[in-house]
Amino acid sequence: MSIKDKLQILIVDDMSTSRGLISQALESQGLTNIHQAGDGSEALKILNSRPIHLVLSDFNMPGMDGLSLLAKIRGNSVIKSIGFILITGRADKAIIDRGKSLGMNNFIKKPFTPGELKACIEAVVGKIT
Repeated sequence: MSIKDKLQILIVDDMSTSRGLISQALESQGLTNIHQAGDGSEALKILNSRPIHLVLSDFNMPGMDGLSLLAKIRGNSVIKSIGFILITGRADKAIIDRGKSLGMNNFIKKPFTPGELKACIEAVVGKIT
């Protein structure tokens, strides 16, 4: 069984349209074990209830932004080793530096192509094809 058949991915974004577009991009790469959360609190519930290998989280969300979610993940001994990719429309140096200091594995700037997303994921988990 290849990594793409096993890889469990959680998309976290407050915009359902964005979650749908990211899901489509993942599915176009053959990734089908996709879960979704509309905010950081929902994401943490999912992460604590089932095995997830990789989180793709939007940065700009109400309540808990993507980096706050990352900090909570890294602060939880059970889920701290999960891969984390930040998705952002503004890849400011301060945001990226803070993400790296919190243990972000990679980031991708919106808008992106399915191929760019695949390369971003492969930099974290290895070849998926």
